[in-house]
Amino acid sequence: MSDNLLTVNNLCIDFLSKGSSFRAVDDLSFSLQKASTLGIVGESGSGKSVSVLSIMRLLSAKKTAYQGEIRFCGSDGGSEVDLLSLNEKQMRRYRGNRIGMIFQEPMTSLNPSMRCGRQAAELLQLHLGLDKRQARTQILQLFEEVLLPDPHETYRKYPHEISGGQKQRIMIAMAMACKPDILIADEPTTALDVTVQKTILELMKSLQQRYGMGIVFITHDLGVAAQIADKVLVMHKGKAVEFGERQTLFQHPQHPYTQGLLACRVPTDDVRLRRLPTVSDFLNQRQNAATFVKQEVTKEERRQEIEKITAAEPILSVRHLQKNYALPKKLFAKQTCFSALNDVSFDVYKGETLGLVGESGCGKTTLGRTLLRLIEPSAGTIHYNNKDICTLPPPQLRELRKEIQLIFQDPYASLNPYYTVGNALLQPMKLHGILNSDSQRRQRIMQLLKRVNLEEKHFNCYPHEFSGGQRQRICIARALALNPQFIICDESVSALDVSVQAQVLNLLNELKQEYNLTYIFISHDLSVVKFMSHRVMVMKNGCIEEINSADELYANPQSDYTKQLIAAVPKIEKNIIC
Repeated sequence: MSDNLLTVNNLCIDFLSKGSSFRAVDDLSFSLQKASTLGIVGESGSGKSVSVLSIMRLLSAKKTAYQGEIRFCGSDGGSEVDLLSLNEKQMRRYRGNRIGMIFQEPMTSLNPSMRCGRQAAELLQLHLGLDKRQARTQILQLFEEVLLPDPHETYRKYPHEISGGQKQRIMIAMAMACKPDILIADEPTTALDVTVQKTILELMKSLQQRYGMGIVFITHDLGVAAQIADKVLVMHKGKAVEFGERQTLFQHPQHPYTQGLLACRVPTDDVRLRRLPTVSDFLNQRQNAATFVKQEVTKEERRQEIEKITAAEPILSVRHLQKNYALPKKLFAKQTCFSALNDVSFDVYKGETLGLVGESGCGKTTLGRTLLRLIEPSAGTIHYNNKDICTLPPPQLRELRKEIQLIFQDPYASLNPYYTVGNALLQPMKLHGILNSDSQRRQRIMQLLKRVNLEEKHFNCYPHEFSGGQRQRICIARALALNPQFIICDESVSALDVSVQAQVLNLLNELKQEYNLTYIFISHDLSVVKFMSHRVMVMKNGCIEEINSADELYANPQSDYTKQLIAAVPKIEKNIIC
């Protein structure tokens, strides 16, 4: 008897639209064994998510045509069934029960009008027939297993009241609730910091060993795939270009596309390149490993650059900054507060990139938004070019916001779905009086689109028509439209696959040199922060834990917390760039 839980044979998926069709997946075949993990990697648009959505039968039946087979055989040893042959009622017995799925975007997957615990409990009531009390007890246990802080409190909260990482952990708990035979994880650790990511991966491995569960794990982080996968499937433009055992594939990649994916990972060792390789460099055979080694920036060059930058007066000075939130008051109890920022003080210098790292909930995003007074501080001072931002009246603050821009974490949520790209860039320029007429502003927008590697035809397109990487480049263009001097990048590459991430990081560095920009670069990916930053600031529980040059902080971390963060960065044991 076969050990295969899932066998996909010659799968083709066509999207139908107005008499035409587009092939998203072409002749894809793979299998998944009991208690094993299949990693699927590739760029955005390669067909990874479409392939696993077809397993769950979540693609529109009217707009999708299938060829091939998706055969499922559960761990109970029952007969095989072709999932593509089932009707919707039959498919409900498998979806969520026998096959669980962790979706890529937890905010759009959770119902904003329902409490988090109630949503998770509903799954157990539907599939296992538990009553409310039994379902609540099991969900609270699951919330503890996925390390949610204060499970009872989280159970009562709505999705908007918790962080992105916490939302993702709720999705993981929901997917594992029925102890499925197969767990499909679509970018499950994208929103998580490195320490929680490591814990979640270990949790998934332990549950897999306990229940013999097969896992299909989609990720853009090849370091994560190297940690969790037994076999790896590399997809490009809907096709499988390489498939094999994890160690063999990562150490001796055969296809130029696989070589490019491995090469464009941000280095986790002491090497720092002036420009990251991209997949196109390898597919077009324009570059090789020797080319990029020559582009390495030495430690001495970096040290001299930091000394030059920090010799001048700081452009931003923050002193004793605090942000407190009042907690719900209980009957006859004193009012208590939660301190999101606690006595934070630091300087940023003109032309510097200051990296900001820390776990989810440490105060990184709160700090970035407080600097712009999108969140009002409770105490402390923020001086930008010798102006106290905390005391500026609204008209002057609005004028200052032209100079300080924010690139948000979620590019889709920060773009108005009813606005074309052109309007999204035109409106802030018009509001702040940039240039004299709409025709001049349109010409400026065309230049910006070209500068962020988009085309003029995209001016009249809507956000949903773009990939995640393209949407992030639109947000970068929007930030540049007001001619800022200071940009806060809040997890601006965290949701991007490694190849697009390399393009965006290269772009940010090029724009920094071209426009003499200053960055605060917020990220949970420490290797990315090291590549981008002159100095790095580590935060924990609203406080600054440590601040130092990027090289010194990684080589000689002073606090145990920083050591834990660095140790948790996923690595590939041997990365051969051919």
